[in-house]
Amino acid sequence: MKAIVFDQAGKRFGDVTAVGGLSFAIEPGSTVALLGRNGAGKSTTIRMLLGLLEPSSGAVYVHGRPPRAAAAAGELGAMLQEGRLIPEPTVRELVALVRGLYPRPLDLDEILALAGLTGLARRRAGTLSGGQAQRVRFALAVAGAPRVLVLDEPTAAMDVESRLRFWDGMRDYAADGRTVLFATHHLEEADEHADRVIVLAGGGLAADGTAARIKAAAGGHVIRFTLGGQPASGLDRLPGVTSAEVAGGTAVLRTDDADATLAALYRRTTLDVRDLELSAAGLEAAFLALTREP
Repeated sequence: MKAIVFDQAGKRFGDVTAVGGLSFAIEPGSTVALLGRNGAGKSTTIRMLLGLLEPSSGAVYVHGRPPRAAAAAGELGAMLQEGRLIPEPTVRELVALVRGLYPRPLDLDEILALAGLTGLARRRAGTLSGGQAQRVRFALAVAGAPRVLVLDEPTAAMDVESRLRFWDGMRDYAADGRTVLFATHHLEEADEHADRVIVLAGGGLAADGTAARIKAAAGGHVIRFTLGGQPASGLDRLPGVTSAEVAGGTAVLRTDDADATLAALYRRTTLDVRDLELSAAGLEAAFLALTREP
């Protein structure tokens, strides 16, 4: 049985189609990243998966049942971007409270260790930093040992150390054959931690596969060089260039024909090009290419 199934699931709000006929299936034990620009339909997709929104058409299933039934059975857990913690209890008391709502929860100390909260267990929830509060939300999401875990921008407000600790905990949780789907704007997290990447654009499926396959399918290269104070006009019109950005005196060109771009850069411009680097396009470049508006 598939862990998650979207069967031509669509959602309309009046005359606006937020998600249109979305179909994909996720195997149990997978870790999947959900990517998309703002307005691509990520939030609506997640809300349908959690049973917070009913599809206008098609259907969504979690282990063969509607999301609300799966959530009621303790099979579906979620960590959303927003949501305030009750400030008065300690971290340990708050996690214990939520853990007690489930029929087969994880051990309390195991939950705290997974979320990197053992040292904060006696702190009151209202005194935590933004990143620490995010780790508590993760602990609450896994407290009931859900077989399917949904994370919406899980590392928002976390510093680098907290992010590393979070992903260590997430990998430990997923290693037991559980399914994890996470939405993120940090593309390097999707590249490093996901078995599979699903890209949404315009409420539909733009790409679906491993990060390596998506990067290969998008193709292209990135040309980076020092521009200094030289004028940047015309870089976006060089042959093969699909996008051009200049920041801090560095130009970054994304191109689907690196040979033509480099030839034009040296032959058709009067720029003094220094510190030039050529690399294959990463997931960020593939994402930009796949989600570019016409």
